[in-house]
Amino acid sequence: MACALNLPPPRPPRGPAPAVDSAALGRVKLFLFDVDGCLTDGGITLDHEGREIKTFDAQDGHGIKMLARAGAAPGFITGRSSPAVLARAKDLSVEHVIIGAKRKLQPWLELLAGLGLAPDECAYMGDDLVDIPILRRCGFACCPANARDEVKAVCHYAAGRSGGKGAAREAIEVFLRLRGQWEKLLERYYE
Repeated sequence: MACALNLPPPRPPRGPAPAVDSAALGRVKLFLFDVDGCLTDGGITLDHEGREIKTFDAQDGHGIKMLARAGAAPGFITGRSSPAVLARAKDLSVEHVIIGAKRKLQPWLELLAGLGLAPDECAYMGDDLVDIPILRRCGFACCPANARDEVKAVCHYAAGRSGGKGAAREAIEVFLRLRGQWEKLLERYYE
């Protein structure tokens, strides 16, 4: 026997996704990424001793290095406290890392204040509801293909790839193309 649920319809997002202001992207000095669901596929793997194991995409990592060369400092912000995130940040020379941020808005605002940046001088990639407060305030909001619909509704760009599968690299390339920096960055690879 089937049971019908009388659920209310999903709440619509607050207004349409904002348009990308290409000129404003030139002011972005910091590009932060949520980790689980953006830089990883969102899976949480624990070994036999309860230590967390994460898988990161190598091309995403190369894109993060390219961001730094383009003058936009990369950073990570995550709700989980994971040594794997710190190890990946060290591997990529990422200086700005916030871990254990269950509610991300206040730590993000504190980071911006410490760096002397306005919210629109930061780009952000997030995939879940906890990321919406930052996505609604930053200068370039993006998400992976596997992001929640409510997140996609407030982003400037939704990648065609999923988190941990090249979504960060795709968003980085779009960002750098919109800033007019992509072709110049490619020159070093064609020497």
